[in-house]
Amino acid sequence: MLLEVEKSLETKFPSLSALVMRLEGAEVRLEDPELEAFKEEVIERIRSRWALEQLREHPVFRAYRDFFWRVGVDPTKTRPASEALIRRVLRGRSLPRINTFVDAYNLASMESAVPLAAFDMAWLSGELLMREAIIGEKFLGIGMEKPVILEGGEVVVEDGEKLIAIYPHRDAEVAKITVDTEDILMLVCGVPNVSSDILNQAERISTEYVTRFCGGSLV
Repeated sequence: MLLEVEKSLETKFPSLSALVMRLEGAEVRLEDPELEAFKEEVIERIRSRWALEQLREHPVFRAYRDFFWRVGVDPTKTRPASEALIRRVLRGRSLPRINTFVDAYNLASMESAVPLAAFDMAWLSGELLMREAIIGEKFLGIGMEKPVILEGGEVVVEDGEKLIAIYPHRDAEVAKITVDTEDILMLVCGVPNVSSDILNQAERISTEYVTRFCGGSLV
C-alpha cells in the first residue's frame, strides 16, 4: 500500500512526504513488564537530553510547528505528538498506557522527535491519499466523543472511502491499533525542512521498538 500526495498539496509543500511501513503478524497485548521497564530507560534518556525551554526553537520541532501554522493548526494548543510526549515526561507526568504497540511507537516518537501514525490494515481499503480537507468534512479521531467538522485546508489522509488521519497529529478511531490488530500500516510523518536522514532514523527506531515488543515482520 502506497501513500500518494495530491498534486495541489505537493505544489504547496514540495517536500511533504511520509515513509510507509507495513508490519504483518504482530501480537499486540495490553501490557508487558519488559516494556514498562524500557519506558523508564527512555524517559531517563529524554530527561537528560532535553529541557522544556529548548523545545520551541529546536529545528525539528520548529519545522513541525511551522507546518501546523501554515495548515491552520495552532501548535501551542495542538502540539506535534513527539513534542507533546516529550513535554509530558519533562513535566514529570507518566506516559499513557494504551497497548504494547502504541506504547512502543510512542517511545520511538519521543526518541526520534518525529510524529508517527499507525493503522489497523483490516479497516483500510484502497490506496492512501494525502490531500487538503474539504470544508464540512467530518473526522472522528481516537478518543473523540463526536466528529469534528473540518474547516478546509487541513492536511488529511484518506483510504479511498474515509478519512483516517489529520496529518500529522490525529489518527481516526475506526482504524486504531487494538489487541485484535495483526497487520499494521505505519507512517513516519515528514514535513518540509525535516531531512530524509531524520525520517530514516525514526523509521529504524520505530521498527526496532515495535518488533521488539510486538513481533511481526516488515513486508
